[in-house]
Amino acid sequence: MRFLVLPCDGIGPEITKATMEVLEAANARFGLGIQSDHEDVGFPSLEKYGTTLRDEVIEKAKTYDGIILGPQSHMDYPPRDQGGPNVSGGFRVRLDLYANIRPARTRPFLPGKKMDLVIMREATEGFYPDRNMFKGLGEFMPTEDVALSIRKLTSKGCERIAREAFKLAMRRGRKVTAVHKANNFIITDGFFMDWVRKVHEDFPEVELNEVIIDAMAAHLVRDPSRYDVIVSTNFYSDILSDLASELSGSLGLAGSINANAETGRVCAQAQHGSAPDIQGQNIANPCSLILSVAMMLSWLGERNGDEALMKAGAEIDRAVDAVLEKPENRTRDLGGSVGTDAFGALVAAEVARPAASSGV
Repeated sequence: MRFLVLPCDGIGPEITKATMEVLEAANARFGLGIQSDHEDVGFPSLEKYGTTLRDEVIEKAKTYDGIILGPQSHMDYPPRDQGGPNVSGGFRVRLDLYANIRPARTRPFLPGKKMDLVIMREATEGFYPDRNMFKGLGEFMPTEDVALSIRKLTSKGCERIAREAFKLAMRRGRKVTAVHKANNFIITDGFFMDWVRKVHEDFPEVELNEVIIDAMAAHLVRDPSRYDVIVSTNFYSDILSDLASELSGSLGLAGSINANAETGRVCAQAQHGSAPDIQGQNIANPCSLILSVAMMLSWLGERNGDEALMKAGAEIDRAVDAVLEKPENRTRDLGGSVGTDAFGALVAAEVARPAASSGV
């Protein structure tokens, strides 16, 4: 296994360093044979090369088994035509990483709404202006008084994200909730829902529920435990996944991968942003990226039939919970005082424990 590591912006280098310490512990314990290389993206790349995302990095990434991508400060980048393309959007579109898989679950030892759900987010089209036009952006101003944004949905995009949601539900609680606003977006959301219903015909064992986006937000706040797999278009899923993760305990605990089941390409990426206000202070919570790497190992293990990778992913996930269970081990956002590097070291030590001690 060869991974390309891209720390990116803000707290990215700090949480990536902690994550790599955990990955190295898993690599040693399970004999995974993982090798990693680093590249610059985001502001470090902008300063060196005049662009946040070089074509060479995208092409290089295609030759690796997995990508570890730190958070980006996209809001602070220059315009796209001046060297500031969206880094995560660039990887999702140019590597066709259409399935952004975002779980949210409650830890019994942390406050949060009871839940164990997964949001299946389409990540390559929708309302995002950097991924819905062949040339240029899908957001523009024809006059100084008018701003327009275009939304793009395709048969391919709707069909494959729906299929991934139903496939995942077959391995979980056999229940899919499709989220839309077809009462207003009659053509576009109606188009998405038509494809969801069509794919559902191939999975009769799975229960399908349809919920309007605004009602879904209210239902998540009221009782998220009723949901299993939630599927929706890019924009809706992005918002709902942040809501669900925060309700489950903290956005800092939200793992996520971007994947393409056909090509086998996968990218581990923290669900949260770059938090430049705490950059360099060694107080950021690295859990999201650590859990994202655990998800990536499990995904690769399942795809390749590799038991060691699956065990390593499960063990990293277990180790994070084992460390968090003790209040004195938590980072500042969870009420503790442990630094980023110290937390990474604690999880790495837990992963490195002999099998008899950890139960794996």
